Amino acid sequence: MLGTFFSSSTAVRRPRATRAQSRARIAGFSLIEVMVALLVLSIGLLGMAGLLVVAVKTNHSAYLRTQASFVAQSMADRMRANSRAVWSGAYAKTWPLGGAGSAGACIAAAPCDFAALADRDNRAFGRDLAQFLPNADATIRCVRGTAPAPADTSGRPPYDGLCTIVVNWSEGSLARQQPQPDKQTFAWKFQP
Repeated sequence: MLGTFFSSSTAVRRPRATRAQSRARIAGFSLIEVMVALLVLSIGLLGMAGLLVVAVKTNHSAYLRTQASFVAQSMADRMRANSRAVWSGAYAKTWPLGGAGSAGACIAAAPCDFAALADRDNRAFGRDLAQFLPNADATIRCVRGTAPAPADTSGRPPYDGLCTIVVNWSEGSLARQQPQPDKQTFAWKFQP
């Protein structure tokens, strides 16, 4: 049965296409392939661009958090160096402070007392906030421990309570639907 099917000499053959017709068909098929490849490539490039935008925003957010921790660490070091002012409450403030005047210079020839040094530290902290963080504000609160404050703090006793530095700033949101910037907070408790 198979032998008779293939042995038939009346097989129908398709007419061969000319070379020009073959090239036209192949060229059209290649153009479609190129267009699809360009579409896939452009979608991939748009995805990579979106990924890059998110990476840059996330990197900037990490940069601002690092700046907030550096500013808070700097103020904590200043407070540790001036414990008399911490005992007197000279650092318990909210920033931004009104009046951007400059404090007197504390130099070896004309040293300043602990209150003037605390004022200088507070102004430097305010300048650091304004310089390194967008729309920044901060609060420092110190809560004494159970020990009573010494009558004479000239011996620079260690402060027995805890202080909290809270730094707030604004940064752009990753969500497109949110036109308002996000308010970020860095809070740090320490013993000066």
